[in-house]
Amino acid sequence: MQINFFEKLIGSGFYTGYVKKASGTFGSLAGLVIYLIPGFENPSIMIFFITLFILIGLPIARKFEAVYGEDPKEYTNDEVIGMWITLLFIPKKIWWMLLGFLIWRALDIIKPFPARKLESVKNGWGVILDDIMAGIYSFILLQLIIFYFNKIVG
Repeated sequence: MQINFFEKLIGSGFYTGYVKKASGTFGSLAGLVIYLIPGFENPSIMIFFITLFILIGLPIARKFEAVYGEDPKEYTNDEVIGMWITLLFIPKKIWWMLLGFLIWRALDIIKPFPARKLESVKNGWGVILDDIMAGIYSFILLQLIIFYFNKIVG
């Protein structure tokens, strides 16, 4: 099975999946860099791109699994998606973005229930679903931190 240029570009999180070590971290950084584009933080734009990258990423995930094996490290589109979910609706401040990045990476690695369980879903879904779930957890945790920080600081 052949993976074309566009599929490699999106599937590998803008080629971060081909970094030898910590490809998931580099994929997350790619998501963060895209978030820095002025206007990208608009929730409507972010939700559109999260949805788009899930929809086009699923058949690409299947191809990556066929070529590289189950849940391949080369596929980092899921890290980009998880990073964007984490950053939804936050104030575009460097400290919140960095905290979101750290929370996202920790929860993506730990994969609290049911994220790890979702990895076993077949047909490419498991590649993406675990990161969507970890992204949702990261989103919730970051939103709570921001909420309570604002309550305390005023």
